[in-house]
Amino acid sequence: MTLAVVTSRALAGMEAPEVVVEAHLSNGLPSFTLVGLAEAEVKEARDRVRAALLQSGFEFPQRRITVNLAPADLPKESGRFDLPIALGLLAASGQLPANTLKDYEFAGELALTGQLRPIRGALAMMLSAARSGRAFILSRASAEEAALVDGAEVYAADSLLAVCAHLTGRESLPRAVPRETSEAPNYPDLADVKGQQAARRALEVAAAGGHSLLMSGPPGTGKSMLASRLPGILPPMTQAEALESAAVLSLTGAFRLESWRTRPYRSPHHSASGVALVGGGNPPRPGEVSQATHGVLFLDELPEFDRKALEVLREPLEAGRITISRAARQADFPARFQLVAAMNPCPCGYLGHPSGKCRCTPEQVARYRSRISGPLLDRIDLHVEVPALPEADLTAAEGGESSAVVRRRVAAARERQLARQGKPNALLGGKEIDRHCALDEAGQSLLRHAITRLNLSARAYHRILRVARTVADLAGDAHPSAAHVAEAVQYRRGAGG
Repeated sequence: MTLAVVTSRALAGMEAPEVVVEAHLSNGLPSFTLVGLAEAEVKEARDRVRAALLQSGFEFPQRRITVNLAPADLPKESGRFDLPIALGLLAASGQLPANTLKDYEFAGELALTGQLRPIRGALAMMLSAARSGRAFILSRASAEEAALVDGAEVYAADSLLAVCAHLTGRESLPRAVPRETSEAPNYPDLADVKGQQAARRALEVAAAGGHSLLMSGPPGTGKSMLASRLPGILPPMTQAEALESAAVLSLTGAFRLESWRTRPYRSPHHSASGVALVGGGNPPRPGEVSQATHGVLFLDELPEFDRKALEVLREPLEAGRITISRAARQADFPARFQLVAAMNPCPCGYLGHPSGKCRCTPEQVARYRSRISGPLLDRIDLHVEVPALPEADLTAAEGGESSAVVRRRVAAARERQLARQGKPNALLGGKEIDRHCALDEAGQSLLRHAITRLNLSARAYHRILRVARTVADLAGDAHPSAAHVAEAVQYRRGAGG
């Protein structure tokens, strides 16, 4: 047989389209031609495959070799096609029975010794391959990752020889199974934070309803410390959330099995570009907003970020998804993250500090705060001040409640939301707000007064209702009251309307 067909997968955003690897041998001067819109690292497979076959004891065909990666208009990158190319050459040259290839899909980078190396995106590939009805053969590390998909039939291989032994029936490969872990994720404990009761309350409300949060205060008051405790008070991840989060991280090669069911916490430096935040490149890869899916994106020193970079956050904050469009194609990534940001009240950071050492002029303060646009501030649900700690709080022997105690209240509030509307309060739409956030007369009167007094936008009005609904859920009340509205309005006072 001079033609063999092997199935593999490429990556296009969160999708993993099927790629057919066709290996053909013909008469003529020995050569190796690789076609099918392959990137440079794929074309380098020719040398890796040749060395791997020879080192594994196989014969490298001394004929005219043509390998086609179809469809031709789909870009292919990375070394994931090394293994299917090698198997195609072995089948086309008669060194491997070709009829055994049709029941499997293959992906893996080959070392020159014939050993299999892990690839990125194995979990995303398995999500697509599971619908095909074929089993998947991957390197051992990648197989353990792909086995997290329910019902996945994945086999783990250490080398090209082991794959060939399995296909010929000499020695079966072990089937990869999900790694069982009974350990709960190890998050920083909220009990480490001393004082800051208002900020702790805002953090709890944010966790309960999935709301975004902006903290403002002098340096060293615990803003970053509070933000890092948010994942620890969020409800445990569901299977679907954990799988989607892991699939995104797998695309960047950042997923680790030890972090399974651990909510991601991303904290990019303020020098990050817009592309780093929302994703990009060719082919497009997920950015920080996608890697923080079902977790927390913390932006410290918010005004120090480039304004254009911050403006790209508007759409994913509203939509929960991001579409990276290029001339030839586009890629969709999830971006359902919780934004937590921190900033100083002025350029020197000490405006309102008891020491009185701030010397910033009103113009400098206004210029500093104007680095964050009004539309972006309007999309942040909770605004809270984190003042300097009094000496009594700073020297207290113990902090406040632990993350476990707060998490129980948050989980109970979230369960009420899911039972009532099937989603967190932060995701409620217009008609859902009217249905689930209806106020009594006192609450409506208070909210009307707040809209007039604070000059709130229509978006801010709806966000106050969502936050009031969350405060009511934390209290176990069936309907938001005037007290719940008052707390929600208090969180908008720093938003600028």
